[in-house]
Amino acid sequence: MRRDIFQAIADPTRRAIIALIAFQAMTPNAIAENFNTTRQAVSKHLRILTECELVKQEYQGREIYYSLEIDKMKEIDKWLDQYRKIWETQFNQLDNLLTSIKRNKK
Repeated sequence: MRRDIFQAIADPTRRAIIALIAFQAMTPNAIAENFNTTRQAVSKHLRILTECELVKQEYQGREIYYSLEIDKMKEIDKWLDQYRKIWETQFNQLDNLLTSIKRNKK
């Protein structure tokens, strides 16, 4: 089953996992040590993130290391960017209005 990346990042635990592995690849056990939950629960979150291609697995001997898939994160950023531009335009318009009101009060 192919999951949506936005469904994956909607969960706070999965966002925390993404933040953890953004700096370095980690094993499931190392990731699980950062949460007050079972190793199986963390594995389920990792499976969902893997299905959405937000994380990738790399085998090193008997260990599996999870790392962030940067291209998929860029996909999220690209989607957000369209809204970022709208917000920035609105904030700039508000700033101009407030500056104009402030000048007229003097």
